[in-house]
Amino acid sequence: MRVRTVVARCGEMDAQRWWNTEGQLGPYGAKVLKRGFPRTHFFAQARSVFAVAAHRCAEIFDSPDALTLWRLPHEVEEAFDARWEGWLDEAENWRTFFESVEALKDFDVAAALRSLSLVDEADVEAAGRLKVADGAKGVLIPGTFDLGRKSISLLALGFSKAAKGDLLVPYAPSRTA
Repeated sequence: MRVRTVVARCGEMDAQRWWNTEGQLGPYGAKVLKRGFPRTHFFAQARSVFAVAAHRCAEIFDSPDALTLWRLPHEVEEAFDARWEGWLDEAENWRTFFESVEALKDFDVAAALRSLSLVDEADVEAAGRLKVADGAKGVLIPGTFDLGRKSISLLALGFSKAAKGDLLVPYAPSRTA
């Protein structure tokens, strides 16, 4: 959840310009959605940007045999959705995190994830070795993808290979491919 939220914020139009949301996870989005969702507006903000980011990434790179930050195995996505209700019940506990994302000034994915202690220096170094693949549309995460913290970190950090306004989609071959 946290890693997806940071990448989602970094990709907005007022940041890296990868998907068509404008500050939805920033201060503007909080002001707009807080009226309708006073307790859970942060999650409403995140859910909407996640959907737009997933759609945009699928437009750029849509291999049915690939996992992305926005398209993990079905059982993982179901578990993520199942946890959503619990996160909503604990919305106040998430306030500090979402306010930190809202306050980001550096939209470099690696820097943003590091600033929130979601990745470490070894993760950033490993991401630096990632290569652009598939006709310059994707960033291949090599090796066995095990859905652990390191693999998810690489899917997120792979976005660092993209340029402002020029989305590249980090991906890993699915386990069944």
